[in-house]
Amino acid sequence: MFTRSFGILCVLGLTSGCASSPSHRHLGDAVLLAPARSAAPDPYYRVGPAPSADYRPFTKSMSVYGLDFIGSDEIRDGFMEKVADVVVEIFPRTADMDGGLQRQLLQNLHRHRTTIPFFDGEPEMRPSDEAAWEKLAMENSICDIIMQDVDGQIMEVVEHILHHVSDVGLHYTFPDEWGLSRDSVLWAAMQEAIEAGYYDVAQYADMREAPEVYDRVLLQEFAYWIITCAWDLQAPYGPEESEWSGIRTPAELKAKLPRSMELIRGTLDRVMVPPQKATLEAFNS
Repeated sequence: MFTRSFGILCVLGLTSGCASSPSHRHLGDAVLLAPARSAAPDPYYRVGPAPSADYRPFTKSMSVYGLDFIGSDEIRDGFMEKVADVVVEIFPRTADMDGGLQRQLLQNLHRHRTTIPFFDGEPEMRPSDEAAWEKLAMENSICDIIMQDVDGQIMEVVEHILHHVSDVGLHYTFPDEWGLSRDSVLWAAMQEAIEAGYYDVAQYADMREAPEVYDRVLLQEFAYWIITCAWDLQAPYGPEESEWSGIRTPAELKAKLPRSMELIRGTLDRVMVPPQKATLEAFNS
């Protein structure tokens, strides 16, 4: 899970947990503190993939519903399109959604330049790309990456979409409930899970020297776990062993961590739904 991605981000210099000093433009060295561009005329946009020189060292980009995907030539256009399909399904424009809140969430993603780098397998950074990476990290909200053609491809995609949606979209749209703060409902719900033994955060202990990054990582991982359990994605697609244990289904989440389920039902369910099984299974074809 994130342990792998955190190591990658350290190599790429995108977190202060392994950098010499934190970014003062970002929360937890990932989320821009202030909007970096104006609101989109229509946040339900889908553009690309296409060649682009705007995200060096990457060479192509695609934009969908407030998220910018960036990748090298090795990233297949079809793969980016499949990931975009998941995003579109997560944010349906239907009567049972709160359209105003959903638009606000997508605008928050867009205005804070929420960007997901794509890599063909495990990433590497050439020394000559270091300056480009620093510029990329400074100008965008980058919370993690998506790797193409790896084991567990379905949850590789779902997890890292959700990291960006929760860290940026939910954080700014529902600050009291989903804020990356020790005062949020999400933080209180996470403490319950840790104390009950469902969420083991021991593997993140070496990040404590960067408290803001540590808190963000714990919260984004916890958000991913409870959302995918509520969406009933862990049982069919989740890993057998991880820092999360004892809860895999919506019924188990409701019974064992009711505050977490209430958080999802009271907020997330107003703006998001799980992607369809057929859309997820397309990654295995």
